[in-house]
Amino acid sequence: MTFSTFLKPYLPKSLLGRSVLIIVMPLFLLQVISATVFFQNHWSKVGRRLALGVGGELSMVIENMRQNTDPNVRARLFKQANNTVRLALHFEPGKVIPDQARLGEGILVHQLTGALDETINKPHRIDAASKKRYVDIEIQLPEGVLYVTVSKKRLFSSSTYAFVLMSVGTSVLLFFVAVIFMRNQVRPIRRLAVAADDFGKGRDSPKFKPEGASEVRRAAGAFIAMRNRIKRQIQQRTDMLAGVSHDLRTPLTRMKLQLEMMSDDDGVSELKTDISDMEHMLDEYLAFVRGQGAEKAVETNLTNLLSEISVQARRKGAKIDLHCEGDILAAVKVNALKRALTNFVENSVRYGGNTAIRAGLRSDMVEIVIDDDGPGIPEDKREEVFKPFVRLDASRNPETGGVGLGMTIARDAIRGHGGEVLLEDAPGGGLRVRVSIPV
Repeated sequence: MTFSTFLKPYLPKSLLGRSVLIIVMPLFLLQVISATVFFQNHWSKVGRRLALGVGGELSMVIENMRQNTDPNVRARLFKQANNTVRLALHFEPGKVIPDQARLGEGILVHQLTGALDETINKPHRIDAASKKRYVDIEIQLPEGVLYVTVSKKRLFSSSTYAFVLMSVGTSVLLFFVAVIFMRNQVRPIRRLAVAADDFGKGRDSPKFKPEGASEVRRAAGAFIAMRNRIKRQIQQRTDMLAGVSHDLRTPLTRMKLQLEMMSDDDGVSELKTDISDMEHMLDEYLAFVRGQGAEKAVETNLTNLLSEISVQARRKGAKIDLHCEGDILAAVKVNALKRALTNFVENSVRYGGNTAIRAGLRSDMVEIVIDDDGPGIPEDKREEVFKPFVRLDASRNPETGGVGLGMTIARDAIRGHGGEVLLEDAPGGGLRVRVSIPV
């Protein structure tokens, strides 16, 4: 496993997340490098000099104590040291430091230990852990122990806080500015994705326009041009077929009128039947080629739509059990979807005795399941039924199922909504039609 493969699951998936990561990583590395350089060069040197200053002051106090053994003189010396250099001193004659080990770890203790070793060179014990604001120092002298209390502020530079606050504050500010900037750059890409998704579902995006960086504008402009070309082609096809429909219906109507005026001899009734079948097939062909491209998607209660389809089927004697999980709302092309679902239900009623319809929301999809108890469709034939002019009934008798375009038109309508149709085995042994439509 390579390093990039190991990191891939943990990296952001979105463009915004990756862009922010590209900005955050250099900022983080800059902070680490700056902090390292600061602590190793500036802060450590300044801290060592401060510790050496405290050590030098203690060395001077110890030298004065060696020269003046009078308790009163030493008391004045301790008082002067407290007033001038803020060293709280106390001497205990005859005392011995029990343990020379220092208490507390860190740069401060380490620097102070080195400074005391360098300036006074006497046994000492440092306690930097017992108090938060002060450091206690015990120095072993020949005649006793000198106790020293010094503020921690004297042992490190306060500029550390200012440096950290300035660095972190600046980084956070730049981070938020970068996030706002990147959000503005990513927003046009998201809008382009939404517009493309809406167009794939048959929905309009009239407010969409090119914006953002030049590359994004070019992509958006190319999408708009493609969308307009597709719409223009659909409209041209629809207009052409409307003309074809008019041209074909006119002679058919003339033929029907002439047949009506003729006596019912010499196969006139058969000719009337043939003309009626031709009109039926012509309607099917035109419906298949024209599609439902001009219809607008509107917010629709699919529960009511399925109820209407079920009522119409029951009026024809069908046995239908309908169950919907509450009101199901979705933006759909009502006529196209109703035609597709009606086709599925009519097929289920035609080939099965009982039909069950179930509908509900599954995440961001509407799922409609239609089951029957008929003979079903072999698995190797299920894709064939969606092809134009293909029927499992080879007789091509319109009375037994039309001209082979119903399932094609139905799936075309479902896919026009961005959905899909699957044929499966029903629990009762028949066919299950599973329709999924995005909300």
